[in-house]
Amino acid sequence: MGQRILVYVYANDPILQAGVVSQLRASPEVVMVDQTELDEAEVAVVVTDLVDEAVLRVLRAIQRGSAPRTVLIATALDESTVVAAAEAGVSGLLRRSEVTPERLLDVVVKVAAGDAAVPPDLLARLLDQVGRLQRQVLAPRGLRFSGLSEREIEVLRLLADGMDTSEIARKLSFSERTIKAVLHDVTTRFQLRSRAHAVAYAVREGLI
Repeated sequence: MGQRILVYVYANDPILQAGVVSQLRASPEVVMVDQTELDEAEVAVVVTDLVDEAVLRVLRAIQRGSAPRTVLIATALDESTVVAAAEAGVSGLLRRSEVTPERLLDVVVKVAAGDAAVPPDLLARLLDQVGRLQRQVLAPRGLRFSGLSEREIEVLRLLADGMDTSEIARKLSFSERTIKAVLHDVTTRFQLRSRAHAVAYAVREGLI
């Protein structure tokens, strides 16, 4: 077994917090830390019903520390939530109705490794909306979205479909190193916090 992942869990409901902590504590891959050790955490898991301004403040406050990668578990998730959460530095999103010990651990491991984990249906709907805007509003006027290369656009679209780095590399017949370099270039160029933030930013700005 490799090095265990240090995880901090926050919820404004102590019962929720205890439930998520107990799920993760049973995993040998994880070591739980408390608030006094937040600076040492590699992944912070935030649990909430609604993603309101108070929750977004918590997410931003976590990022101002040692900036652990963040997973958000929420009852209600929609397109605007995805964008707001990504802008607050969230790398993984889960609906509470979809959380099982196995799924939660899978997302924590992916996020700790630098991958994003976002419900693909939400990002797919965002991409569909942007596609309609391109076809119905911009294309008739001879306009195009710009700012990303064709390769970068394709990588972000596949990321939005829920693929990880190795799957994207196989799909596009590139090396995994090339895909990681593309994602690094995009996040660096636009000063983004994570891969999920890169996808959300590209959607919001109309780049994909």
